[in-house]
Amino acid sequence: MRLLKKLTASLIIAMLLVPIFSTPIAAQNSYEATIKAWRDKREQELRSDTGWLTVTGLFWLQEGANSVGSAPANHILLPATALAKVGAFIFRNGKTVLRVEKGVTVLVNDKPVTETELKFGGKDQKPDIVTLGDLSLQVIKRGGRYGVRLKDKNSRERREFTGLRWFPVAESYRLTATYVAYPQPKEIEIVNILGQVEKMASPGYVTFTLNGKEHRLEPVTEEQQLFFIFRDLTSNKTTYPAGRFLYSDLPQNGKVILDFNQAINPPCAFTEFATCPLPPPQNWLKVAIEAGELAYHTEKAAKNRQD
Repeated sequence: MRLLKKLTASLIIAMLLVPIFSTPIAAQNSYEATIKAWRDKREQELRSDTGWLTVTGLFWLQEGANSVGSAPANHILLPATALAKVGAFIFRNGKTVLRVEKGVTVLVNDKPVTETELKFGGKDQKPDIVTLGDLSLQVIKRGGRYGVRLKDKNSRERREFTGLRWFPVAESYRLTATYVAYPQPKEIEIVNILGQVEKMASPGYVTFTLNGKEHRLEPVTEEQQLFFIFRDLTSNKTTYPAGRFLYSDLPQNGKVILDFNQAINPPCAFTEFATCPLPPPQNWLKVAIEAGELAYHTEKAAKNRQD
């Protein structure tokens, strides 16, 4: 009888303890699954028909006619699979007009055109997309210059993409930061990889504690999110040399969630024809953020150095 009572008491205690120990494990597994799903989506976007792996050219527009086609004499040079002469981008006083050669089929936003003015991408508008078979082109503006970006669904970079690599998911790198708003948005100078300087609006700054020390980052705003361009002590070692990107939701009650498990490489890691912004000096962290996306082609680069 005593033995039965002891067994019953032990069983009751065990049942009471199960929720205590299983809940954190379940929560951690749920968090890890969420991050892995987010990372899978990130890779799918890179692999998509419009992802950065398809970007194969960037041509700065000159005043006047900028011819388009696969013939070597064209200013905007298309792959050999395209027609020798497609038309021209007529650029004057900041405006770009596409003029198509007679008998050539070109779509703008999925509709056939022979001549039309093109919008470039900006904060308040989406760019017009020019489509020619598996190729697409769009006008961009960077640092006062206008250019045409070329995408190719059959790019070598897309075909040879081997997938992304990441640090292991670590919930300790999901941090709650304190947000301090500026009285008015502050203009900060952001230099891109081409050396161009663009002034961007920063709404405030965040501070967070990691490894017992306080750190500070200054974001800009992008599509109703905070956009952090930063580098840390892993840069040029295990992560992309120039730095990484991190997005967060807008602050709530003076707090911002910084989840460095979602830190990513800039587009320049995947194509030489991107115009990535570089981290401003105030966003050079004196700490190793061993979370998020690892440098792309690290293994290939290491092998090349050995060879």
